[in-house]
Amino acid sequence: MAIQQKLETPTPPNLGYPPELYERRNFNESNGALNVYFRKVTSVLGALFGVKGSRYINAPYGAFQSTADQTAAAINTAYAMTFNTTDYTNGITVVSSSRITVTDSGIYNLQWSGQFENTASADHDVRVWIKVNGTNLVGSTGFAGIPSKHGAVNGHTIIAWNYFLSLAANDYIELWWETDSTAVSIQAYAAASNYPSTASLITTMQFVSNTM
Repeated sequence: MAIQQKLETPTPPNLGYPPELYERRNFNESNGALNVYFRKVTSVLGALFGVKGSRYINAPYGAFQSTADQTAAAINTAYAMTFNTTDYTNGITVVSSSRITVTDSGIYNLQWSGQFENTASADHDVRVWIKVNGTNLVGSTGFAGIPSKHGAVNGHTIIAWNYFLSLAANDYIELWWETDSTAVSIQAYAAASNYPSTASLITTMQFVSNTM
């Protein structure tokens, strides 16, 4: 079970109403209560903005993967990459298998990696790009070559990069891909005796900043 680290929120002192005439006792009580309160506020602010203060911050994040093979039925045809596993989620979710959806507006860092395979004896190409709310994001296409098979071993490569995205509340993004050969796919692999399994697709997204 995860242990949450929290800061205690100082309770404002209940000072009541001052008497009509000056009373030293009333002044001392009010001054003492305010002194305690501001010491607590200073302590909280010091912890929050200190070297390890980020451990108290709860920001949106999500981590998702696919454990299934993803293939192209036709060449030069766009397909949305899909997810079937949620590893972590806090204000960011996957909707309809492919739509990474944010609850809050802000700047987000999207990171992804795909395990591509080529079963052909020639190199082939893939393109990967981002759609935001169903619309292609200008400048987001990555163009990569997948190596051919060598002997009885299929060609393999991992493609990965990241983007900063400005999103409004309830916006969603998708990763899309196409290839010039149906011999190219995004593959998941089973574990072996000395290494773990391979996800076909891994994606994380985290909140970076609010928008100005």
